[in-house]
Amino acid sequence: MLFQDFIKYIPKIEKEKLLAADAHAKMAPLERISFLKELNYENRNPREAAVLMLFYPKNGITHLALIVRNTYPGVHSSQIGFPGGKVELVDKDLADTALRETHEEVGIPPHKIQIIKPFSKVYIPPSNFLVSPFMGISHEELTFIPDHDEVKNVLEFPLFSFLDEKSITNVKMTTSYATDIEVPAFMVEKYVVWGATAMMMSELKEAVKNAINNE
Repeated sequence: MLFQDFIKYIPKIEKEKLLAADAHAKMAPLERISFLKELNYENRNPREAAVLMLFYPKNGITHLALIVRNTYPGVHSSQIGFPGGKVELVDKDLADTALRETHEEVGIPPHKIQIIKPFSKVYIPPSNFLVSPFMGISHEELTFIPDHDEVKNVLEFPLFSFLDEKSITNVKMTTSYATDIEVPAFMVEKYVVWGATAMMMSELKEAVKNAINNE
């Protein structure tokens, strides 16, 4: 979709009711669904983090930015996700966390980004993080400058591919809590996007599709 057409839907996306657990469950590994239904993570005192789901034009076409994380000791090593990270004392709020981390990780300054709306929080059991996703847009073409200490690569996912049901598949994974399990995932180029990021993408996809289809 042309970016000039996509931005016409922004007011409708802002008003879309979020499907929360219903959307998350479509892309959640079975082991995660109990957390969605019971919301039993509060007694675990999770750490807070925020990520940015950033849409922007590339050659006039709407794209969504994802990152490939570097290999490091930790449960999220080498995974695909949105730019973002844990809350720091300097952050005014969770949206500020998402903007600061996006600047640090992929080099896009906050003044180039407009926050559209917050999406439903996602709890990540292996790392005990409660992540707040924010949808944002940039009206200009972007040049990403990855922080190579944290980010291996930036994936630029066209909106038409994101909305295409063919981008969703099931793959077998070995995770931090299970071996050789089948999980739902988005395919972005050659990369498999699953777990918390796929759950966030599912809710985002439903909001965008509903806004477009209910015109």
